[in-house]
Amino acid sequence: MIEAPLLARLERFPIVGSTNDVVRCWLAEGTPEICIAVADEQSAGRGREGRIWAAPAGRALLLSAGFRPMWLEPNRVWRLAAGVSLAMAAAAEDVGQLAPGTIRLKWPNDLVVEVDGEVRKLAGVLGETDGLGGADPRAVVGIGINADWPASEFPDPIAASMTSLREIAGGRSVDRERLLESFTSRLGTEIEALRGGAFDASIWQSRQLTNGRLVRIDHTDRPGDIVQAVRVDPISGALFVRDDRGSGTERPIFSGEIQHLRVVGTV
Repeated sequence: MIEAPLLARLERFPIVGSTNDVVRCWLAEGTPEICIAVADEQSAGRGREGRIWAAPAGRALLLSAGFRPMWLEPNRVWRLAAGVSLAMAAAAEDVGQLAPGTIRLKWPNDLVVEVDGEVRKLAGVLGETDGLGGADPRAVVGIGINADWPASEFPDPIAASMTSLREIAGGRSVDRERLLESFTSRLGTEIEALRGGAFDASIWQSRQLTNGRLVRIDHTDRPGDIVQAVRVDPISGALFVRDDRGSGTERPIFSGEIQHLRVVGTV
């Protein structure tokens, strides 16, 4: 039995179109926070900018958490996705018996690890909101983490850019139920802190892999460019970058402005 502070509803499904859509409907119907939908498989899972997120049944932990952030200023709602990522990173390290800090964040919220100098994706995060600034704000944060998925089964087109908790744990089988329990406990703690006005910026900053790297940013309205990622801002959630590989003035990039960010090198 999973128990966590503030957890109002948790349901499991063999297969759904998208856990984000399930939770969005729950919130529209009046379900209180925190509500979580977990699926063994998604037939229409999605990532940022409409990209597809797919995993074989039972190989990933696929879930979405729903919030009613009346207690959070609209320009701080990004911290919900940050909290989900931090909770899952810590839970995965716990279950995988990994050293703290093994799992990093690729801004804004993806979970990654470095394997032989290459950045590999472990989990993707998708946040969606409705009614921010109004009387009934709602936020859904979906996360899919590659859990008990052996590298021999990775799909060819993306095998070189992905990994799983099983692989970084040395091939040990991963108990998804234990991972879910560890995650929900940590998520409850993260949300209690946010409700009280606290955000552990130091942990969020320390997990950032992007800082100090050269990154390619694909924008929504213009061609991509390569810049130096400098730091993240714990107030706005922005990534500050410099043009021309380190020369020039710092400027903020917000997650809503970009389609994709890829780490391309070190400075």
